[in-house]
Amino acid sequence: MIQVFSWNVNGIRAVHKKGFLDFIKNYKPDVLCLQETKATQEQVPAEILELEGYHQFYESAQKKGYSGVALFSKEKPLEVTTTFTQERFNDEGRIQRARFQDYILYNIYFPNGGASEERLQYKLDFYDHFLEELKPQMSEPILVCGDLNTAHHPIDLKNDKANVKTSGFLPIERAWMDRFVEFGFVDTFRKFYPEEEKYSWWSYRMGARKRNVGWRLDYHFVNEALLSKVKGSEILNEVEGSDHCPVMVQLDI
Repeated sequence: MIQVFSWNVNGIRAVHKKGFLDFIKNYKPDVLCLQETKATQEQVPAEILELEGYHQFYESAQKKGYSGVALFSKEKPLEVTTTFTQERFNDEGRIQRARFQDYILYNIYFPNGGASEERLQYKLDFYDHFLEELKPQMSEPILVCGDLNTAHHPIDLKNDKANVKTSGFLPIERAWMDRFVEFGFVDTFRKFYPEEEKYSWWSYRMGARKRNVGWRLDYHFVNEALLSKVKGSEILNEVEGSDHCPVMVQLDI
């Protein structure tokens, strides 16, 4: 049995100062996928790089202090790749694909579409191309985790009616989430908690986290080939240090 965690840390150097190593000590993740690390490997604090028991992999954006993903794993992956076949998606440090003995893991920091029409289109194009990347692999067990930057259903954010024109809850973004499910992926948290209102991101403004005015943007999705191995899924609201909290899936492998 393994536990795979995913966490948008909003800066690995920042979260290091806010209890990241305590989180590792307390939860002992078998696999930990980080998003928005905002650092190259050379910039990661030595205390993190020197963690015993983990193979570590980092992918950073060409733009300094922006985006970035990292993978920590007790089991050494057979391979780790960091690109899509379309090069336009490869310079922002958003992609890690790790092949393990029993499954394929995608750690993805999906784009935010809120800055402009161009960024929204980039996000939608990234979404669509991701499905193209997945098509040839669907017979294999696949786990997709990360910050998808979209709340799928009204239950997945506090103020759904007020945000229907906000990127992250636009009909066109949610329609892609529907397509993702139709494509063959299952939202593991909803598998166990179909009606629970629980969030993974809160704005830093107006005491949103204290008031629990949040969005569920962080997910673990599995395809049918892996679904029977899923034994639990949780959102860890009690873990602080970022504007997101970690999410976890338990796999019987």
